[in-house]
Amino acid sequence: MTASSATAFRPRARTRTGGPGDDGPKILEHVLGWIFVVVVAMLVTRLGLL
Repeated sequence: MTASSATAFRPRARTRTGGPGDDGPKILEHVLGWIFVVVVAMLVTRLGLL
């Protein structure tokens, strides 16, 4: 077995990528999401797009 093929079979440490499994301030996400929805709704009605 060569050195390059030996490193291919060695398990590597997995890095966290910030996917849905991360724990975080869920209430902050919900509040910011609703604020975004309200701002977009206000913009749509102000521009007369609806």
